[in-house]
Amino acid sequence: QVQLVESGGGLVQAGGSLRLSCTAFGRTFSANAMGWFRQAPGKEREFQAAISWSGDTTNYADSVKGRFTISRDNFKNTLYLQMNSLKPEDTAIYYCAGHTSSTYLPRRASEYLYWGQGTQVTVSS
Repeated sequence: QVQLVESGGGLVQAGGSLRLSCTAFGRTFSANAMGWFRQAPGKEREFQAAISWSGDTTNYADSVKGRFTISRDNFKNTLYLQMNSLKPEDTAIYYCAGHTSSTYLPRRASEYLYWGQGTQVTVSS
């Protein structure tokens, strides 16, 4: 059974940092593009960042560009999201996702096949 398991969420003050991790179990994702999304209460799931299989290509939502950094360690089968300068509006459940392509970096959640269960990030003002 394929599982993506996120960790690293929590409560942080505005201006602080968190690093999210997403580890895959049941199969390797070293050949797959991966992404991070978030969903706040009452809102749709929103693209944050994506990364190609090699890590050479990344894509970010405008709202997080310069503050968030996506990376991956294929040996550990783990995806990361370093989040700096956090704002209260970053509060949401954060999800990692796996795509079937290795280099295509879509922004629509519907294009991703594999999903984790999410980790809560809360930023206090």
